Formats: sequence, structure tokens, C-alpha cells
Amino acid sequence: MIARLQEAAVICVGLLASQVTLSPSQHIQPPSYDQDPRLLILERFFENRESPAKELARDFLIASDENGLDWRLLPSIAFVESGGGKDCNNNNIFGWDNGKEYFPSFRAGILIVANRLATSKLYRDKSLEGILAVYNPRPGYSALVKSVMARLSTDELPQPAMSRL
Repeated sequence: MIARLQEAAVICVGLLASQVTLSPSQHIQPPSYDQDPRLLILERFFENRESPAKELARDFLIASDENGLDWRLLPSIAFVESGGGKDCNNNNIFGWDNGKEYFPSFRAGILIVANRLATSKLYRDKSLEGILAVYNPRPGYSALVKSVMARLSTDELPQPAMSRL
């Protein structure tokens, strides 16, 4: 036990001693979602349903990408649970903990739930079906969320402009 603590301390000291300084031109830029078609799809989806989650489309993408989740999962759960924020308490658009969990904001809830789905022993390393079965084991829940996910894949895609003849 002491040997492991000493090894961890040496690693920490090494990491602290090897700090890298970046010049202003080397700063890491977060990915831009401005040209990402998923952003437009989510915005249209929520806008067409008069949902306040339209303003959160970028946050859904960031949280999904940072946690290795299917980009359609979080918005679909939010839509099924609260109409995308139309009907919820405690900034809890996901119905997390039967809607009892308090989040400081919708954005915070998105980040927290995404992280829990990716890292909690209950969810990590599970298939989509496995995640949804744990999230809400009620019969038909998984099919409902997956039907919203399918809509995001097809119905909300921008349609190509028809050329004039």
C-alpha cells in the first residue's frame, strides 16, 4: 500500500514538473459546431416542436461528443421526458431520478447526465439498449426514445434544394 502511494506521488510530481507552456498560437481550440449539420438538425427539431431546448442544441452536441455518446441520445431523452424542457422541475429536462434531481441550469444538467451515462458503473460500456433499460425500465420506453432518435436521423435532415428546370 505504501509503495503504491509513493509511486502515485512520484507520478504526480513528474506531471507537475513537466508542465508545458503553450504560446498564444498553440492554444487548443474547442471544436466549432457552426458547420456541423447535427446542430441545424437539433435546432430545427426543437424549434418545430416549440421547445426551449433549441437554445441548447450546441450543448447537447458538446456533451455527447465529450462523453462518447450517440449525439441523438440526450436530446431524445430530454424530448421524451420533458418535451425538451417544456414540462420539468429543477432544470431537470431528463427526468433524472424521477425528476427529483436539481440542476443549477439546463446546461449543467446536460453535462452532468452525459457524464453519468458515460462513466457511472450503471451505464458505462453498455449498448444503447442497455443504457435505456437502466435509465427507465418501463416497457416501451426504449422504443419511444429510439423512435425520436430515428426522427433526428431522417425527418430533420435539411432537404437539398430542388434545381429549377
